[in-house]
Amino acid sequence: MSRMFVPGPVDVAEEVLQAQAQAMLPHRSKEFEEIFRRVSDKARDLFYTRHRVYLTASSGTGLQEAAIRNFVHRKVLSCVNGAFADRWYEVAVSNGKDAEKLSFEWDQPVDPQRVAEVVKRGGFEALTVVHNETSTGMQNPVREIAQAVQALAPDALILVDAVSSLGGARIEMDAWGLDMVLTSSQKAIALPPGLALGAVSDRAMKKAEKVEDRGWYFDLIRMENHRHKDSSPATPAMSLIFALDRQLDRIFEEGLENRFARHATMAKMVHEWAEAHDLSIFVPQGYRSQTVTTIRNDRNLDVGGMNSFLKQRGMRIANGYGQLKNITFRIAHMGEIQPADLEKLFEALEAYMKNE
Repeated sequence: MSRMFVPGPVDVAEEVLQAQAQAMLPHRSKEFEEIFRRVSDKARDLFYTRHRVYLTASSGTGLQEAAIRNFVHRKVLSCVNGAFADRWYEVAVSNGKDAEKLSFEWDQPVDPQRVAEVVKRGGFEALTVVHNETSTGMQNPVREIAQAVQALAPDALILVDAVSSLGGARIEMDAWGLDMVLTSSQKAIALPPGLALGAVSDRAMKKAEKVEDRGWYFDLIRMENHRHKDSSPATPAMSLIFALDRQLDRIFEEGLENRFARHATMAKMVHEWAEAHDLSIFVPQGYRSQTVTTIRNDRNLDVGGMNSFLKQRGMRIANGYGQLKNITFRIAHMGEIQPADLEKLFEALEAYMKNE
């Protein structure tokens, strides 16, 4: 069986793939509405929330745009230390918002103290931050960031991109006081691409009621009205919802604590393997992702050649992203990947490096 050690799209279990093959239903039928409600309710446990979870036919970027359009009249602070955090800033700018970028080096976490110094100037309606930056393997200290914001700007909404971490690392929406947490189907949840999930707090929904020009497709007030009828405004990604229904059962059968522990174990395996082979980790200790590791290419390996070698053995890894291409490479350890899969990957990488 082949394995993809890339940070999405990831491998999908055969029974989950087969769940998509169920016969279609009218999306306004009682039968489908029951499934839609069941899946949305089960998804709350992934987010550690009592609040609503929306399911949209989009990538996670779609919900980045939803967050901006629904929760920001004018002014938003974007914390940026990677490519996808920067994308959220660009989404805000492209939607005509007064977005301020608070930049950090890509190999450094978002610093709660620096965030606090900016937000205390006042005027920010919301803050955007990426929990797990897929481009760098950085897990930002979202809980501490939220605490810093809440102490100085309690009215500011805290919007979190957990695209590559939800389902593989703990992120407690309610306990941490987060207002929106969004994710995508094709990463740690281990579904095919095309579905996004977003949990939204009550106070964020109250803010959305006052924001004009929310658009149509991602208008959360419209979604909320339909949610009360166990429905969605537009035709949902029905096959993916069937698959999510099955995958959530599988995730809870494994147990969230066990799932997080498995991902943490695999991250440690990758870190130790890299360092044993004179390769350093891009991110400092204490902030390393549980789901994807970015490795500095200290040995000047031919990443393309290495991947060609791996593909012949039914595996592949990811090059560095954007400005980090070739100077880093990434090994994802999320979703259906198991420690035994990593052992096989390490053997193949060592075989390649022996002849490099």
